[in-house]
Amino acid sequence: MLKLPPQPDNCELCERPVTKLTRHHLIPKHLHRKKRFQKLFTKEDLITRTLWVCRPCHNAIHKARSEPDLGLYYNTREKLLELEELRTFVEWLKDKPEGFVPKK
Repeated sequence: MLKLPPQPDNCELCERPVTKLTRHHLIPKHLHRKKRFQKLFTKEDLITRTLWVCRPCHNAIHKARSEPDLGLYYNTREKLLELEELRTFVEWLKDKPEGFVPKK
């Protein structure tokens, strides 16, 4: 049985302490059945490659790129932070209090 990383105390992008984090699958779950992704990644990678992020960061990730692009090109924390719009958002968010929710 594959073991998922435990939930940390802080968002793994903005690093704020947040009690309710969400699990972001770096390779989106609905792509796990696609042959292309099965050839590129091990079953363990598909399942365990995740980040624990706050809701604002999770929304920003999915706003930044399509799910196929996220799975193919932005499937690590470092790669995600290469996206200028995401990096700028995370820098802006990291000093905000825990319950802060950005306006849309």
